[in-house]
Amino acid sequence: MTKADIVEEIAAKTGLTRKETAEIFAHFIAAVKAALKQGKHIEIRGFGTFKVVTRKPRTARNPRTGEVVPLAERKVPVFKVSRELKDRVAGL
Repeated sequence: MTKADIVEEIAAKTGLTRKETAEIFAHFIAAVKAALKQGKHIEIRGFGTFKVVTRKPRTARNPRTGEVVPLAERKVPVFKVSRELKDRVAGL
């Protein structure tokens, strides 16, 4: 499912235009990005949790040359699915 598919479905169910829905969706995504950039935790009950975790520094290997490459500590966004969504997808 693409962004356009989501916008189309929401627009059909809410009665808003696709343009209005796309703008709202874009603002939602921007708000999530801004919150994650600030290191905030976002919980959407029944759906899941977005947060930023810090990955420890480690060494990696370049698969082409075999050269060992150090990777610095870094922050990455992660998403954890809620139990309710897991159960719904599993058909429980």
